[in-house]
Amino acid sequence: MIQQTSEQLFKQIHNYIENLSYTHEPKGLYEPIEYVLSLGGKRLRPVLMLLAYNLYKEDVEQIFPQAAGIETYHNFTLLHDDLMDKAEMRRGKPVVHKKWNENTAILSGDAMLILAYQLTMQDCPTAYMRSVMETFSQTTLEVCEGQQWDMEFETREDVTIEEYIEMIRLKTSVLLAGALKIGAILGGAPAEDAQCLYDFGIKMGLAFQLQDDYLDVYGDPAVFGKKIGGDILCNKKTYMLITALNNAEGNDKEILKYWLEATDFNPDEKIAAVTHIYNKVGIATACKTEIQRYYAEGLALLDKVSVEDSLKENLRSFVCRLVDRKL
Repeated sequence: MIQQTSEQLFKQIHNYIENLSYTHEPKGLYEPIEYVLSLGGKRLRPVLMLLAYNLYKEDVEQIFPQAAGIETYHNFTLLHDDLMDKAEMRRGKPVVHKKWNENTAILSGDAMLILAYQLTMQDCPTAYMRSVMETFSQTTLEVCEGQQWDMEFETREDVTIEEYIEMIRLKTSVLLAGALKIGAILGGAPAEDAQCLYDFGIKMGLAFQLQDDYLDVYGDPAVFGKKIGGDILCNKKTYMLITALNNAEGNDKEILKYWLEATDFNPDEKIAAVTHIYNKVGIATACKTEIQRYYAEGLALLDKVSVEDSLKENLRSFVCRLVDRKL
């Protein structure tokens, strides 16, 4: 079995996506799609799909359309997320609703969703079509459910850790898991393997998102790729904040509530004050413990996949690098 590294697969699928033609009319619909896909990104989801397929088959180019389909869907969600969040920039460039307008962002996003389905069906072997499309449809709908929960949490003060974990499972994990499962299905994997890879993706997605929560408070901006404290400034319901609200007592809880309700404040002062409370109640240790638990559970699921252990090394090392960002 000839396998390719994640770096090799990234280059190939990145080039494939870059060369997709969107020179259709009307340009006002398709140019924003081409623009969004040209902004790059890590291409995590298509690479995961290709790595899962490559556990069973060598001809990874056969599923480039499906890999491009899941990346197109992911970028569709970012386009609409940016609009809902009233974001200004994405990957250092103006977002679609700023470069064009809000109506264009909505319609081009809708078109991206349809294109994602077209790509996922393109040249899909008949024997796997139903399983692939059922997995893709369930995954894409669940991502929308996760986004809705995330929006509802903005106005709630009673969000539990269990609710938060379910939200990030839907919003983040299922797309990673779905990419792995579709790759496995197209590779002809046994159903048990495809499910193990899906469950592995869920666990790693949870570890990945909790790590994002952690790094937003304790990360090095040069490594993390953005300024820290953004979640604190906008009172985003993260593992860190929910745990702090549950664990803080007395004056610490009052101070935390003060900063959550404050509307006129110095950003650096708020970040420092909230971080100080996180430190006092041991949030960093609690979060790292959860990250490591999901990480270990995920690797145990990967161990159950019924291919030689050496064949899993590319997938294992790729995911380990994602989760092993600076903690």
